[in-house]
Amino acid sequence: MASRLWQAATPEPQDFEKWLEKTGLTPKDQAVCYDGGPGAMAARLWWMLRWIGHEKVAVLDGGFAKWTKEGRPVAIDVPRFTPLNYPIQPRSDVAVDVASVAKNLKNLFLLDARAPVRYRGEQEPIDPVAGRIPGAKNRFNMDNLSAEGVFKDKESLRKDFAAILGKRSPSDVVHYCGSGVAACHNLLAMEIAGLKGGKLYAGSWSEWSADPRRPKEP
Repeated sequence: MASRLWQAATPEPQDFEKWLEKTGLTPKDQAVCYDGGPGAMAARLWWMLRWIGHEKVAVLDGGFAKWTKEGRPVAIDVPRFTPLNYPIQPRSDVAVDVASVAKNLKNLFLLDARAPVRYRGEQEPIDPVAGRIPGAKNRFNMDNLSAEGVFKDKESLRKDFAAILGKRSPSDVVHYCGSGVAACHNLLAMEIAGLKGGKLYAGSWSEWSADPRRPKEP
């Protein structure tokens, strides 16, 4: 199960391109991502679009829940688009793979987006092995949101992350979670706070823990 999870979390650029072609998106379009929950899935799509070189992409704060709560219009028809060949240009500066994490484990600033009980290894509802990557700090992605379910303001987020980072640069941060989704929420929160340059380890704990030879805490 763990293997399937991390493989699903790290698609090949060409596979994503095939899906993207069906949406009709062009490089000039402004993409707006949203989901029905707290925004983690939308943040994942936001990251993936930037990963393949799409610059004009945003996340709808509060998502579909806030949209409908405010009485905004909705539709049930599914629009059809003419398939287009999207010219993907994968960026190597926004992601790291498992080999890179393993090789630079002592030097990386790893930030785990999972709930504290999973980070501490007290509960693990998804993967067969509990724990965390050695040296990782914890920032539960749900702490990025206010009581209203939207992102906290820029200054609050900046203060929160500054307390975790200390003197480390935002570009030193490698984000991970269980399968590479919630980590994107932290990446987006840091961007909102003006702390840019972080990277994603998409395979995350599901991939890392799948090999018993890799070290873990606690």
